Amino acid sequence: MILRDTIAAISTPPGRGGIGIVRLSGPDSLRVAEQILRFPRSPDGKPEWKPWRSQLAELPGPDGAPVDHVVVTYFARPRSYTAEDVVEVSCHGSPVVLRWCLERACASGARLAEPGEFTLRAFLNGRIDLPQAEAVRDLIEATTLYQASVAAQQLEGSVSRRLAPIKNQLVELVALLEAGIDFAEDDVSVASTEQILCAIEPITAELRRLLESFAYGKLVQSGLTLAIVGRPNVGKSSLFNRLLEQDRAIVTEIPGTTRDLVSETMSMKGIPVKLIDTAGIRVGQDLVESLGIERSYQAMADADITLVVLNLSAPLEEEDRELLRRASAKRHLIVANKSDLPRAWEPDENMITVSAATGDGISELRDRIIGAFGRADTEAGFITSIRHEQLLRESLEAMEKAAAAASLGIPHEMILLDLYAALRPIDAITGATTAEDILNRIFSTFCIGK
Repeated sequence: MILRDTIAAISTPPGRGGIGIVRLSGPDSLRVAEQILRFPRSPDGKPEWKPWRSQLAELPGPDGAPVDHVVVTYFARPRSYTAEDVVEVSCHGSPVVLRWCLERACASGARLAEPGEFTLRAFLNGRIDLPQAEAVRDLIEATTLYQASVAAQQLEGSVSRRLAPIKNQLVELVALLEAGIDFAEDDVSVASTEQILCAIEPITAELRRLLESFAYGKLVQSGLTLAIVGRPNVGKSSLFNRLLEQDRAIVTEIPGTTRDLVSETMSMKGIPVKLIDTAGIRVGQDLVESLGIERSYQAMADADITLVVLNLSAPLEEEDRELLRRASAKRHLIVANKSDLPRAWEPDENMITVSAATGDGISELRDRIIGAFGRADTEAGFITSIRHEQLLRESLEAMEKAAAAASLGIPHEMILLDLYAALRPIDAITGATTAEDILNRIFSTFCIGK
């Protein structure tokens, strides 16, 4: 990939629309735009290239006649998205017109951009760091407003700001030990074991806090799968419909109405949630129902969290207790349904009392579902990338080794090896010392034109 040439791409989604944008970036962006467009409104026929200003132009066809009237915007380096000269040509959103504009740009000296190359150039030119670049992709792929909000925070540097003091403290500790080794003959004091451990402790504590935030960050990034299980007629399908806020599953008074899995995806507190309504679990009455029950057990095993639904208006049975035993092996919540009817038993404090018929308790249930995965400090920033989580874990393990070595009185030269091992993963997150193959893997997941 040559990063000194001029690239071009269609930066709007495929298909027809009101507007379509062809983007140019690189040293010859202005020259290429002048060759593919005409500027009849300019007195001398030449474009008026003023940064962050738009002007009208014509896109000529093969015979010279205009095929579209376009709006051209110039973003001057180094304050553009890529820190290079950028020109955006806003055409009407016809695929034919956009393709013709792109073909003319490539014929005039531009090169078709690789996936993510615009954002890669922004990173390599120091416009953004690596977590911000990854946040661009997350913002594009967001399916809920909350996901978009979190990605926007990271695009503004929330992850980088949280990592900065960790890295600064670590670099200061490395410098302290290096100075004690290199300048011992110049009366530079050697750090004591207590001093080293006191410096390591806040670094490891903050790394742990940041790692713990991934449990919630992963939820935001990837969503969760929720299985609703219970005996027939406890109100599973009614609860499914109530959470979904639409009549998706068939609800009748006939036990065993749901014979197979019914699934739907929704947004719950801004988190993508795949709801799965399962067949009522009992001794199967026929082959079809038995197969449905087997799938219910499989859904429990595969789900991130299970709602075990009990019927408050009927006595608990052995099948209820068996379900509770099975669910206890994984993350689950116990829901006591039909609170609007006379109660046959009283729920304990760990259960969530609801009425799928009236909606009572549903809001608390939603809170408990999301709260079961913890809650991160959204103001301070949290991590959503598994790549960041793995690197932070490597850094934490190296810091713990350094603390153990310091406690045992190991020479400072050996402690420094562990400290450098802790610093490298942090650099890999921010992009300071990232290998080329890691960069290619990250940016290859972007769409072309971004």
